[in-house]
Amino acid sequence: MDKGKSLHFVSMDVPYPPNYGGIIDVFYKLKAFSHFEIEIDLHLFGFKERNIDIFKKYAKNVYFYKINQKSYYLLQRYPLSVRSRDGKLFYERIKSLKAPIFFESLKTTFVLNKYNLDDYPKYLRLHNVEQNYFFGLARSEKNIIKKALYYIEAKKYIDYEKIIYQFDEVFTLSKFEQNYTQKKFNKGKFIPVFHGNKSFQLLSEKGKFALYHGDLRTSDNRKVVSFLIDVFKEIDYPFVIASSTREDWVKSKIQNFKHIKFIKLKDFDHLKDLFENAHINISWSFQESGTKLKIINALFNSRFSIINKNVIDDKLISNLCIKVSDKSELIKAINKFKNQPFIASDEYVNTLEYYLNNQLNAEKILKQIFS
Repeated sequence: MDKGKSLHFVSMDVPYPPNYGGIIDVFYKLKAFSHFEIEIDLHLFGFKERNIDIFKKYAKNVYFYKINQKSYYLLQRYPLSVRSRDGKLFYERIKSLKAPIFFESLKTTFVLNKYNLDDYPKYLRLHNVEQNYFFGLARSEKNIIKKALYYIEAKKYIDYEKIIYQFDEVFTLSKFEQNYTQKKFNKGKFIPVFHGNKSFQLLSEKGKFALYHGDLRTSDNRKVVSFLIDVFKEIDYPFVIASSTREDWVKSKIQNFKHIKFIKLKDFDHLKDLFENAHINISWSFQESGTKLKIINALFNSRFSIINKNVIDDKLISNLCIKVSDKSELIKAINKFKNQPFIASDEYVNTLEYYLNNQLNAEKILKQIFS
């Protein structure tokens, strides 16, 4: 990479602590970018200004802009998650430095509707096909008001995604999204998810329990937990549900089952301790979601991983997992593997450490931007 390069990096949230999927990808991508000789102007949208000093080791300048979700935005044609990330100061800072702009998700792109940035190279990290994501949330949500809001947001993204035409290139998180953007917009380059792992953790061959972890603020994850509790009612094997949220809700569901336990997650180190002791990791989704970060962390740091088709659409990664499609297949898989020793092959380790190498994947993006 040539010296003296500059880059605007625009994040949809403050990516620290990196404790949920999209933000984990943002944080470790930013960290990987910073190892190259590039001066980064980091623009952070967020509900609260926090942990800003942490980013000064990764960027030359760090700027924060408050997300403003005003009620009348619901009456406008833009998705609320886009319209609420606005700001004249953001535009002025972009204009003060002539450099390529790297947008994290469509949520950060409202500036392109309001101001002319045609002479700036623009790149997008597409985190979802947003209408599919919000339609999925609407289907899983039980609260009627939230369900309606998710549905409206999804409908707005159908029209809004035309803004993708403005980008020089789109870097997708999944093969599904790559195929979608190539077919519809004639652009799309797949770059695997960025994560916090450097090497595969070699553990003993046996663990002690099955593990599910996730952010239970999301309706899809709560639906998964209810489903898995029903699964483990029929299996005599310890099952741990780990999350930093919804402790009371989970405990009310498992109070009659001594082999099912809730553990409140403190941080990623705490999660890694759970990975070290888990024999089986279960990652499940009721909506198509590309590649869920939770399964990458489990593959690097634990033993067997069982998934359904909605969790991963990258065959190189899904081939490292045990794939099942319904409750009965999941029960059979748990019963089959709960007493089997886990031994990682060379192919398993090489796929994780080279195909999912943060530095190599960051270099692919930066070469595209600065070629």
